[in-house]
Amino acid sequence: MADDDPGTLVSTAWLAAHLKDPDLRILDATMFMPGTDRDAEAEYEDAHIPGARFFDINSISDQRSDLPHMAPPNEKFMSRLRAMGVGDGHQVVVYDTHGLFSAARVWWLFRLMGHDDIAVLDGGLPKWLAEEREVEDMPPVVRDRHMTVRRQNQMVKDVTQVAAAAKLGDHTILDARAAERFRGDAPEPREGLRKGHIPGSRNVPYTDLLNPDGTMKDQDALRAVFDAAGADLSKPVITTCGSGTTAAIINLALERIGVFDHALYDGSWVEWGAFPTVPVATGDA
Repeated sequence: MADDDPGTLVSTAWLAAHLKDPDLRILDATMFMPGTDRDAEAEYEDAHIPGARFFDINSISDQRSDLPHMAPPNEKFMSRLRAMGVGDGHQVVVYDTHGLFSAARVWWLFRLMGHDDIAVLDGGLPKWLAEEREVEDMPPVVRDRHMTVRRQNQMVKDVTQVAAAAKLGDHTILDARAAERFRGDAPEPREGLRKGHIPGSRNVPYTDLLNPDGTMKDQDALRAVFDAAGADLSKPVITTCGSGTTAAIINLALERIGVFDHALYDGSWVEWGAFPTVPVATGDA
């Protein structure tokens, strides 16, 4: 069970107790990896936590970029959330159907946009359903709500900044991909990408931060994972993964253990692995 914190992670019991709060907004941020035949929005329409809105990570993104689901411009984030009835003064809880996967990306997006009153539902929809809690298939009644954005630019890094950090060694770069992909032993799910990792980075597979039921490990266990990876958390941290989704689980875990100087490399490996002028390392860290 989560040590409930409305700024990072809350339990299913916490959400059930607050379900009728007038300023609570719930988001289903389910996203599936390329190659699956599942439709996240259709599954939301079939069954979701009462009152939940569907947050389409691929749609609420920067469509001007060739890279997948890059952080959207401020104006787009504001307008899309306002149309969903989510805005200033709301406590937001975000979940997904995996347990804890893509929901952390939306938690990070809200933080990037200057909104701290957002938490991930620990264990997500699977835990909610396992406890036989209520779901519905009705769309919520949406009322427009003003949304203010105060973009926190220090929370996101681009390829130039990450390349400089890797060269200088003044940041700790943590990669959330599976160990086989980090080492370069397994192919990337997207075609045309080199295999390996950013030189100097450390591997913290996001699955190592989770319990078997999809909930996040407690603070002591999280610290042990970072220690085992050789992560120097005294330096500013940059997280990365395949396309900027599971990297946010590392950011969330860092917040849980009181490490607040962290940013996310939005382009992640889908950019780095295709960029011809940046170096790639293989093997263990």
